[in-house]
This record gives sequence, C-alpha cells and structure tokens, in this order.
Amino acid sequence: MPTSGDGSTAGPGGPVIDMWRRRTVGRPLGSLSRLPRQGFLRIALAIAVFVLLYSSYFQIASYERGVVLRFGRHVRTVGQGPHAKIPFVETVYKVETERQLKAEFGFRTIEPGKVSTYQKSGFQNESLMLTGDLNIADVEFVVQYRIEDPYRWLFVLQDPADTIRAVAEAEMRGAVGDQGFDEVIKTHRREIEELVRQQMNAILHQYGAGVSIKLVQLQDAHPPEPVKDSFEEVNRALQGMERAINESLQERNKILFRVEGEAKQRVAQAQGTKIERINHAQGDARRFDLLLAAYRKSPAVTRERLYLEAMQQVLPNAGKIVVVDPGIRGVLPIFGSGGSGGSGSGLGGALGGGASLEAAGAVKPKEPGR
Repeated sequence: MPTSGDGSTAGPGGPVIDMWRRRTVGRPLGSLSRLPRQGFLRIALAIAVFVLLYSSYFQIASYERGVVLRFGRHVRTVGQGPHAKIPFVETVYKVETERQLKAEFGFRTIEPGKVSTYQKSGFQNESLMLTGDLNIADVEFVVQYRIEDPYRWLFVLQDPADTIRAVAEAEMRGAVGDQGFDEVIKTHRREIEELVRQQMNAILHQYGAGVSIKLVQLQDAHPPEPVKDSFEEVNRALQGMERAINESLQERNKILFRVEGEAKQRVAQAQGTKIERINHAQGDARRFDLLLAAYRKSPAVTRERLYLEAMQQVLPNAGKIVVVDPGIRGVLPIFGSGGSGGSGSGLGGALGGGASLEAAGAVKPKEPGR
C-alpha cells in the first residue's frame, strides 16, 4: 500500500483525504458545517465588491459625450476620459457628438470605400419630386449633421433621426417645387442645397433637437427612368443647336473683326492723308506769304524770277514750240539748225493761221512802256 510522507500507511482516499480526516477527528459537527459557509460568504462579498467597483466606473471615448441620469433625472454631462458614477443609481448614455452623421435619400450605401456600392431600387418615394414647371425630377441627396447637445438629442424628440429625415425631405420638396426642371438639374443646384440647409437648421432649432445641419448635397438629379432616353435626345438636340449658334457667332465675330480692322486702317490712312494735305497747304500758304513779302520789296525781280521758274516747269513738257517776234526775221538764230519746229516751215503755217506767241504761251509778252 502507498505510504504518506511520515512513513504511515495512506488510506484508500490518498494522503490528502487522510490528512483531512486526522484534522477533523474529534471536532463537533457544527464547526464542520461552518467551514464551507464562511468561504461562500467571502467569495460572494468579493464578487459584490467587484461588481460595485465595475458598475461605478465608465469610460468616454474622444468622439463621445456622456449624459448621466440619477433616478431618471439629468444631473451632468461629461466629456472624454474615465469617470465614476453611483452604481445602480446613476445611468450613463453615450452619444457620438464629434462624428458627422449622414442621412441618405433616394439611395443607400451598401459598401463604402474608394469605389462605393449603392442601392437605388425601392427608394423612389423619397427622390421623385415635382418641379415648379410641373415636371418630375429624380433627386438623390445627402444630409450630414452633427449632434450639438446630447441631452436634447436623447430626450427632447422621440426619434430625432426620423425627424431629421422628415424635415429634410419636406424642405427639399419645397425647394425643388420653387424651381424649374432645368434649374434643378443644371443651374441652381448650389442655391437649392444652401436654402435647404438653412431652413432645416431653423426648423430643428425650433424643435430643440440639439443637432446642427452641416451639409446638404445633391448627389444626382435626373429625369425618371421611363423618360430618361427622351430627355437625353432633347438634350442632344439642344446641344446641337447651341453648337451651331456658337459656330455662327464665331464666324460673325471673325468677319466683324476683319471689317473693323480694315475700317480702322482706312480711317488711319485718311487721317494721314488729311494731315499731309493740311501740312502741304500750310506750306504753300507760307511760301505764298514769303513770295508776297518779296514781291512787295522788289516787284520786277520777283516777277521775272516767277516767270523763269514757270517756264522751267512748262517748256520741258511742251512738244513743238514756235517763237514769233517782229524783230526777228527767222527762228534759226534762236533754236539753231537742229531745233524742233525750225525745219523751214513758214510762220503762218507753223502758227496755223496767224496764232501769236502770246496765244501759244511760249514768249513773255512785253509790258507797256518798256
């Protein structure tokens, strides 16, 4: 048989059971029943202390704020970090106040990421809206908001998220109903977004919702699917019309620029000719004034000089010249044997029947008394 450490023979339960038997031999039965009860009370007390300590501690993340209620009454709002509360008396509600929350209309994001996946079927009741010119537009938009007052977010409205959706849809339908179809689709998107954001903030502030609308963005605005192809054909026709108009305007501008350039060039040439003639006329007038002054000082000399200058200009261009002077018996002493017009023809034939030198304008007439 196995033996214990002191050399005694161990019983059938082993050395541990034998040791317990030796210690309990001769003790009263009451003391034996108190041993497991005291251990249970100690364990229960330790568990209760642990539960109390664990229930009195809570942690608030950096993007959260905690609303503490004592018997259902708001006592304080705490920020990030570790905090303590009265166990079973105070209750903590954590609200994400530093994150931007989002509400989608006309679609839902199934899997966000670089290439997000969306689901659009089944949400037409949110996006189909009537425009001001009685057309139907499929308007998909997103509302981003942030919780400013966690207590109001939790306890003022019964369902603040549904309230935000209802207000956003109502205001967007009102804004779209005030605009025409083309304005909603193309030109007035930014104005509609800002108008809806401002009106939502005003209404939710009146409700005391404790939220602030940060962004309203039109994701997509297009005609409903049954008429989308017809709308695209109309757009293509309009784009073709605009392209033809732009091409014609471009050609018109090209012609106008060329004509305007030619007109400016001609005006500049006319101005140059004008200035040239004015200067020439002023020069002639100045020359005439100088000649007049010289004539007044010496009339005879000036008259002779003017006559000679005129003959120098006229005679080189004359063809046949005939000189008639009563004191000259022939023209040879004047022109020589090789002179034109001095070929021996008679004076009467040369002048054509008695024309004088004064009529031909080739000889200066004699002044009376000279």
